This record gives sequence, structure tokens and C-alpha cells, in this order.
Amino acid sequence: MKVRDYLQIENAADLSRTEVGRLGTAVLFVVAVMIYTGTQFADVDRAFLLVAAAVIGAYMALNIGANDVANNVGPAVGSFAITMTSAILIAVFFEAGGAIIAGGDVVQTVKKGIIDPATIGNSDVFVWVMMGALLGAAIWLNAATWLGAPVSTTHSIVGGVMGAGIAAAGWDTVNWASMAQIAASWVISPIMGGVIAALTLYTLKKLVFYQDDPISAARRVVPFMISFMAWAFTTYLALKGVKHLIKIEFHTALLIGAGVAILCFFAVRPIIARATENLNADRSSVNRLFTVPLIFAAALLSFAHGANDVANAVGPLAGVVDVLTHGSGGSKVAIPMWVMVIGAIGISFGLALFGPKLIRTVGSEITELDRSRAFCIALAAAVTVIVASQLGLPISSTHVALGAVFGVGFLREFLEQRLGKVVENMIAKYEGDPNLEQVEAVLMDFRNAPPEERKRILDALKAMGPEAVISAAQRKKLRKVLKRQLVKRSSLLKIASAWVITVPVSGVLAALFFFALRGMMLP
Repeated sequence: MKVRDYLQIENAADLSRTEVGRLGTAVLFVVAVMIYTGTQFADVDRAFLLVAAAVIGAYMALNIGANDVANNVGPAVGSFAITMTSAILIAVFFEAGGAIIAGGDVVQTVKKGIIDPATIGNSDVFVWVMMGALLGAAIWLNAATWLGAPVSTTHSIVGGVMGAGIAAAGWDTVNWASMAQIAASWVISPIMGGVIAALTLYTLKKLVFYQDDPISAARRVVPFMISFMAWAFTTYLALKGVKHLIKIEFHTALLIGAGVAILCFFAVRPIIARATENLNADRSSVNRLFTVPLIFAAALLSFAHGANDVANAVGPLAGVVDVLTHGSGGSKVAIPMWVMVIGAIGISFGLALFGPKLIRTVGSEITELDRSRAFCIALAAAVTVIVASQLGLPISSTHVALGAVFGVGFLREFLEQRLGKVVENMIAKYEGDPNLEQVEAVLMDFRNAPPEERKRILDALKAMGPEAVISAAQRKKLRKVLKRQLVKRSSLLKIASAWVITVPVSGVLAALFFFALRGMMLP
């Protein structure tokens, strides 16, 4: 008993040391930002405000890395295509690369035109609004990460700017049409992502996994699927990933994607043919074919995220820097490289130190993922952005990715429940039969069911014995076996609730911080 208590104390102490180490590293990063800003801008009037804004921006970047990046690598980790360490290294490298290389020279200080900066005539008030917006959004992201709820970074900063703007200039400063679009994206984004992911997975199941010879089917189909993914990601990067470097029209992006897809098909087809020669005819063998595409997907999604969301998140900081160093400011400002570097490094530290919690949530705590399912999720994320860009629909990449995870899970539930109805019908048809041979024969002939699901249900039937066919109590028990929930409902409720309250909570926090800053700064 004493040894067990000692071990528990040791485990608790190890956990505490780990937490302290992570927090200490994050604090050292923030202190380094403080020292750098203080030494570089010591001669600037009200330099203390610039230092404070940089510290808040660093804190914001840490929280982006801890929360938002999980959507890009979570499915790949949950499907065991890559390890947690590999995922973090890939995401750190490509997030930072996307931010620094393709983040752009000009950034919007007020994302999506939520408020009109012209209504905030005083430059001091503008600084307070931007600082309040950053701090409110950062604290909400921190809270969401602690709760295990992946939320949209862009929506957080939008809520912060809206709340601080209302506090500074009243309700009329808000562009309510833009806010309506953001509210619409709460519904449009996850539904589009979920539907596209579910359709992609169902197509893959019909063409490969439900075939008598899945290996031969994979040899024919997988090169087309990977080429389609190459088209989707090339088009996605052309539209989103490098838009700050070069303006590419939609039709041009489609043609570039098509060219890459054709090259990819002829390159991949012989590789897949060789890879399938020694594979067993089972699901896990086919799943291995999607490992490399998933790694590329995680890298490209991270690059595009770094190029877009990092710049959006540090936009308010760039606005503060512009006002305090040049006395200007406005809806768009030049973004200094050191501000983008703070964002890139902060995201890297946030992901490495605090990201695994949300990566596990996305990858394994919503629904069970294998590599083919994760492939469909990544593909749906890119295709949804392309479709929404052409249709002019408001979407959030975070909501799209998580909607795709839920879509895959709910499709699995639907297919299993359909299989369950077949089993129940067979039980009713052969009611009274002293054995289950006929039930088993019919069920094994049911082609639209994965072999592992057929085996699981048959094992459950056999474990109940012959009387299970006619016993009402046993039939109720079997119905429970057949109708499993493959999507964790508590995760669905928690994440959906967090999405809905992101903008108002960030707004309220930002307004409170604006009033606090104004109270401290006014004479």
C-alpha cells in the first residue's frame, strides 16, 4: 500500500514538472519578445504600449498553435499514419514557412470588415481597440484549449475586434452583414465538409472495400483518388496558400491543379501497382496505401493555414505597430517581418508545448479514424474551400475540417445501422431455428458490410446461443450491439457549443479589456 501511494505521488510530481516545464518555456518566449521589442523600439513614443501589444501578440500566437493547428494534423495522427512527434515537426515547419514565405506584406487589421476603423478617429483609441481584441481572443482560445474544444482563430479575432469596437464607438460601427455571413458559416462550413467527406468515403468503400478483391480494386482506384487529391490541394494552395504572393484566378488555379493531377496519376500508378503486389486482401493493407498522401496533406494544410490565419491573427498587432511607429493605422497596414516571425515562432511553440491535447481530440476522441477515413477528411477540407470560393459562401477552415471528421463518423453509424436492420430481418425470418447457420450464411453474403463488422456481429450472435434468435430480452441486447454510436455525442455538443459562443465570448472579453486599458491610459 505504501509503495503504491509512493508511486502515485511520483507520477503526480512528474506530471507537475512537465506542466511547469511547458509553462516555463512559454513564459521564456514571451519574455524574449518583450526584451526584443523593448530594445528595438526604445526611442518610440509610448514604447511601453508597443511592448505590451507585442507580448499580447506572442500570447495569441501560442494559443493559435495550441488550438487551431490540430485540425491539420489530427486525422493523420489519429489514423496512425504519423506519430505525434512527426506531426508536430511537420506542422511547425510548414506553419512557420507558410507564415513567413506566403504570409504577405499587407494585412487587414480588421478582419472581414467587421467594424469601420474610420469611426474610431482617435489613434490612441484604435490602439486600445486592437490590444483589447488581441487579448480577448487569446484568452478565449486559451480557455477553449483547456476545455478541449477546437475553435476558429479567425472567428475569435473577429469577435474580439467587434467587441472592442462596440465598446469604443457604439453598435453602429459593426458591419452586421459581415457578422451574418460569419454566423452562416457556423452551419455551412461543417455541413459542407461533412457531406463531402462522407460522399468521398462512401465512394471509396463502394469502389474498393466492398469489392470481392479489394487489392485489385485499390490498384485501379487509389491512383485516381490520389490524383484527385493532388488536383484539390494544388488548386487550394493556388487560391489560398500563395494568394499574398501572387493573384491567381479561379479558372487558372483549376487548370494548374489539373496539370499536377495528370502528372501525379502517371507517377503514382506504377508505385501503387508495385505496393499492392505483396499486400493481403484486407482493410488494413489497403489503408497503408494512403500513408504518404496523408503526410503530404498534413504538410500542405499546415502551409496554407500558416499563410492565412497567422497573418489574420497578428493583424491587430500590426495595426498597433503602425500607429505607434508611423502615426497612421487603418483597415490595411504593412506587416513588419518581425511581427510575422513572432506569429510563426509563437505558433510553433504553442503547438509543440500544448498542441497534443487538441490533436488527440480531433484525431481520436470524436470518432475512430483509419488512414482511408483520414484521407477523405483531408481531401474534403481542400475541396470544400474550392467549392465555397467559387460559390462565394462564407466558410471557416476549422469548421470544415471538424465537420469532415463528424461526417465520416456519422456515415459509419449510418452504414452500421443499415447492416443492423439486415441482421434483425434475418433473425425475424429464421425465428425458431435452433442454430444460426442460415443467419450466418445470409449475413456473410451481405456485400455492403466490412468483414470486421460482419465478424463482430456474428460473434455477438454466437455468444448469446441458439435462444438468442427467439428471446425478446436477447433481441434487445443484440439491438444495442447493432446500434453503436460511432460519434462521441459529448464531443459533438462541446465543440458545437464552443463554435457558437466563440464570437460573443471573445467580444465581451475584448470589450472588458478595452475599458480597462482606457481607464488606465486616460489622465
